[in-house]
Amino acid sequence: MKTLLQATTLALALGVMPASAAELTVVTAGDQNMVDYINEYLGPLFEKQYPGNTVRAVGTGPGDAGSQKITERFEAQAKAGSEKWDTDVAVVHEKFAGPMVQAGYLEAYRPNIETGKLVTRANADMALGTKVSGYVMPMFNSQTALAYNPALVANPPKSYEELVAWAKEHPKQFGYNGIKGGASGVSFVMGWIYAFGGSDAAKLMNGPFEEAEIKKWDGAFASLKEFTQNATLTPGNAGTLDLLSRGEIAIGPVWVDMFYSWQADGRMPPEIKLVLPAPGMPGQPMHYVIPAKAANKDLAEKFVALATSPKVQGEGIVKRFNWYPGIDAKYVQPELDEASWNKLFTDIEPEDLAAKGKTFPIAPYNNAILEAYERQAAN
Repeated sequence: MKTLLQATTLALALGVMPASAAELTVVTAGDQNMVDYINEYLGPLFEKQYPGNTVRAVGTGPGDAGSQKITERFEAQAKAGSEKWDTDVAVVHEKFAGPMVQAGYLEAYRPNIETGKLVTRANADMALGTKVSGYVMPMFNSQTALAYNPALVANPPKSYEELVAWAKEHPKQFGYNGIKGGASGVSFVMGWIYAFGGSDAAKLMNGPFEEAEIKKWDGAFASLKEFTQNATLTPGNAGTLDLLSRGEIAIGPVWVDMFYSWQADGRMPPEIKLVLPAPGMPGQPMHYVIPAKAANKDLAEKFVALATSPKVQGEGIVKRFNWYPGIDAKYVQPELDEASWNKLFTDIEPEDLAAKGKTFPIAPYNNAILEAYERQAAN
């Protein structure tokens, strides 16, 4: 039995709790650092701004499998006819956003939040051929680019055409992993088709799929086979970075955030730089989405608004992870010190990202390119 003092204390405690207090469940695909980011940084920040509410992050695992588990979670609750789902906010890979919209699993919430108007990249409106405008907010944008050693590459190639010419004069000094062991090599191959495939890159990225487009690529894969014979094949994303750091290759495709993390850890010499060649290379965002039947929809919108605010994008996304912000970088710049801004945007400026930051092709073209590479260009 409670004493009078205990009952009074409980009543007082309940009295100061906001009536809308809730536990916000955020389910995220990706590595453990995604869960840690929410539990250790973003969650406490939100709880301080909205006292009485709590945030709980649940990880579903890295890669496509993590986003697939979230899709299955939504599908099961939709089929069960659940009035309220057990997820308030989810973080998913780009390729899963479109199918989720088409299945009716998501809320079109972006017009409801102030930060929605700060997004300018096309991947927030189209996700691999599917219109997702209004349903997603990019948590961050990852990007591939060419890393190069200025001591070995005095004038870095500004385009794929210039790279081909440079590589002919410097045998085995370009390195990439083909299409195995890491997506930086896959991205390079997609960029090659954008540059030399004879197809409209916008069509490959947005659709519709037409079988006739595939027949245009034979010349591009023949030239890529010749190019690859003169290149160094690396064992993966980390392998390319490792060979660059040791001076065994002079230039190669990398993930920008991974590159800067290696530099921050001292594993990559500080003099190594980046260039994003024309017509561009693919990157991909991770998206915040809100389920159509989230139990705490209003609070979920407040959470995403905070997570995509310029201050949090600067401190949390750029400074902690070396990711490019999900919102337009010009809104983030005032929140960053000069050193942090220069580290991420000196080599590749926001204008470069806007012009040459591509998406991966829609799935049918993506698969066709990978199959054609194995058949026509692999050595």
